[in-house]
Amino acid sequence: MKGSSEKRKVKKKIYGLFLLLALVSIGCFLILFYKLPQKKQIGEVTLEMNKKQPIENAPKVLEENKVMNSKEQLTASEPQTVFRFYEKQAKEKLLTMSLEEKVGQLFLARCPDVGAIEQIKNLKPAGYVLFSRDFKDKTKEEVINTINAYQEASTLPMLMAVDEEGGSVVRISSNPQLAKAPFKSPQALEQEGGLEAIRQDAVAKAKLLKELGISLNLAPVADVTNEPSAYMYGRAFGKQALETAEYVVTVVKAMQKAKLASTLKHFPGYGSNGDTHTDLVRDTRPLRSFKEVDLIPFQKGIEQGVESILVSHSIVEAMDSEYPASLSSKVHKLLREELGFTGVIMTDDLAMEAISLFSGEIHPAVLALQAGNDLILISDLEESCAAVLAAVKHGEIEEALIDEAVSRTLAWKYKMEIIK
Repeated sequence: MKGSSEKRKVKKKIYGLFLLLALVSIGCFLILFYKLPQKKQIGEVTLEMNKKQPIENAPKVLEENKVMNSKEQLTASEPQTVFRFYEKQAKEKLLTMSLEEKVGQLFLARCPDVGAIEQIKNLKPAGYVLFSRDFKDKTKEEVINTINAYQEASTLPMLMAVDEEGGSVVRISSNPQLAKAPFKSPQALEQEGGLEAIRQDAVAKAKLLKELGISLNLAPVADVTNEPSAYMYGRAFGKQALETAEYVVTVVKAMQKAKLASTLKHFPGYGSNGDTHTDLVRDTRPLRSFKEVDLIPFQKGIEQGVESILVSHSIVEAMDSEYPASLSSKVHKLLREELGFTGVIMTDDLAMEAISLFSGEIHPAVLALQAGNDLILISDLEESCAAVLAAVKHGEIEEALIDEAVSRTLAWKYKMEIIK
């Protein structure tokens, strides 16, 4: 009896083991069963895609993937500068230039009333800013011929710039021979048709400017002010920060598509302050106010890939209580490091009263370069070039600083196909 009882126990263990194995097998089968339909579905989708894209397209798809992968690798391994695909060409061009030629490329000068051709040949400026007097009573053909003559006189193609903001600042469209009517202000356009009207206006401006040979519009105004009594209100979008940012992005995108360079101004933001054309302005707002309001449109423009930003002459005490923003290394450091801007930084016109009242023994062009500007807007090109050359000679400015600034401007010209 004892032996048979033992046999029964052994049989039970064997049956239990078989049962366990059976359950494990069933479990594995169920797992495979539920996975198989997914594989089948993926297979069906792949098959359907293959029907729509014949095998002949495979090499093309593979090649596109290679291109995408190479761009991804570039993004991962190289800094994301706005001119990253043109920096090599710029540096190669820089190696062929004399110090005098490089110094000329630091300046975006007001076009002189007389002697422009001679000035271009002698001083080789990066470009000219044209004002209403340069277009007054002229036909399109006359403007085109004049600009072509400037370009032919220059050994390096020039930036030809203008302030064509719309509203009160219309250097070109104020001439009825060049445009049917002056371009409207951003506020008027927004009231008529919102951002779509803004976009269409930017496209129309780009078309006209390019026809005339202009490559840079010193616009849009990115200042945030909604106080009608403020100096900048009539030129600004006149709304809150986020709405102004939308306006800025709309204009920059439209101009990029049209292959016309744009400039955000006036960093770090005028707010409701006075006019630096006629006085030295001190902005006493806290830094928090700038970060929460004024810097937002500039940040969004940078994210959109804007190539240049113009810095104002206001003394922003929260950033630098000693120097105007245009001459402040602290303001430029904020723009480069905190906002991540890698494009061309330019001053507002150094002939403005705010700089005249501020400047002392050191020429403002030297201070502007030392602060971190790449392009300097000036009226006295000959004097400014001489001042920078003297500063290099006396060790006040290193040539490497000039090289860095000029490289950005050259890369910008390559990107905009000004240099081909």
